[in-house]
Amino acid sequence: MTRHAAWRRARRRPDQPDFTAVNRAALAVLPALLRRWLPDGRIERNEYVALNPRRSDRRLGSFSINLRTGCWADFAIDGARGGDPISLAAYLRGIRQVEAAVRLASMLGIKTHDAR
Repeated sequence: MTRHAAWRRARRRPDQPDFTAVNRAALAVLPALLRRWLPDGRIERNEYVALNPRRSDRRLGSFSINLRTGCWADFAIDGARGGDPISLAAYLRGIRQVEAAVRLASMLGIKTHDAR
C-alpha cells in the first residue's frame, strides 16, 4: 500500500466504504459490469463503447470507458467524465459516489466498512 493510500484509509470515516478496495474489485470484473449496466455497448480495443443512458444517444462513439483504468467520458457532454468505476456507477444512476460505492460493493460481495 502506498503512503498516500494508507493516509486516505486512516483518514476515512468508519461509516464510509473503502473506495480504493471497491474500485479495485470493480476493475477486476469491469467488462461484466459494463455489459450489465450498458448492454448495448461493445468492446473496441481496450475501450467499452456504449450509448449513454443519461441522454438521447443514438450512435455509439462518444461515450466510452477504458477497460484497464475505469476512466470514462461522454465527449458530447461538457464535464461528463470520471476516473473510476464508482464515479461511473454514480453518474449512470444519478446518485452520490458514497452511495454508488456501497451499492457496488454489495453487488460485488465485498465488505464496505472497517470493523473497528
